[in-house]
Amino acid sequence: MKALLQRVSSARVDIGGLTVGAIEAGLLVLLCAERDDADALADRLLAKILKLRIFGDEAGKMNRSVQDVGGGLLVVSQFTLAADVSGGNRPSFTQAAPPDEGRRLYEYFVARAREAHPVVATGEFGADMQVHLVNDGPVTIPLRMV
Repeated sequence: MKALLQRVSSARVDIGGLTVGAIEAGLLVLLCAERDDADALADRLLAKILKLRIFGDEAGKMNRSVQDVGGGLLVVSQFTLAADVSGGNRPSFTQAAPPDEGRRLYEYFVARAREAHPVVATGEFGADMQVHLVNDGPVTIPLRMV
């Protein structure tokens, strides 16, 4: 399971011109389920995201987590994180989970996030989304659980 985290001042997801999910300061989580991923992997990834110390403390050091600062999570499905471009110029997505399993794992991750964190917004799995964000820093962190 892969995630690309972006520390944001604000972020939102629009579908067809309507905002479906938005947060103020926090993390935009672009989430990709890969073949053979399981619930336990999603749990480990969520735990890592919630505890990752990438927000500044009083001294300006990255020493606080999204939980510490009371930030939001905006979780967006992003199967293209599974792209393999080693064979040419057109990406292959064969490592992405099949759509039904990808949806199940995405929904599982979101449900667990909502149990563990007070502010969780989402995009819509499989939709054509426009993601708007103000990257704070910029800080962008790739994560992969295996």
